Amino acid sequence: MKTNWMLFAGLSIFYVIITIVYWQVNGEALGITGLMLSAGLAGMIGFYVWFTQKRIGSTLPEDNITAEISDGAGELGFFSPHSWWPLPTGLSALATGLGLIIGWWFTLIAVSSLVICVIGWVTEYEKPATSPSH
Repeated sequence: MKTNWMLFAGLSIFYVIITIVYWQVNGEALGITGLMLSAGLAGMIGFYVWFTQKRIGSTLPEDNITAEISDGAGELGFFSPHSWWPLPTGLSALATGLGLIIGWWFTLIAVSSLVICVIGWVTEYEKPATSPSH
């Protein structure tokens, strides 16, 4: 993770430098805004990865130069084998974008659908609490 946060921090600094150069050469407001937003996004990702590395508190195999491939073996997490939730979530996001063109009423319906889809996707594998049977 050390390499990752350093990469994103460097990318953020690069975007800031390029923004200053772009401002001096061209000065177009849209380009300056886009470059600054890119710098901010890279900085946020870099900060998150740095913070996560500090919270973990150990060296990961990918940061160790002498690590073997087998050092990274083990459980990586749970990945859904199949899920239908990305489809309605994507369609709801598409409808939200179209709602900005069509009208506010369509946007409200689409955002409501999007919220329901995201909640369904996030809680897909949550199991309800069962009461002990007597």
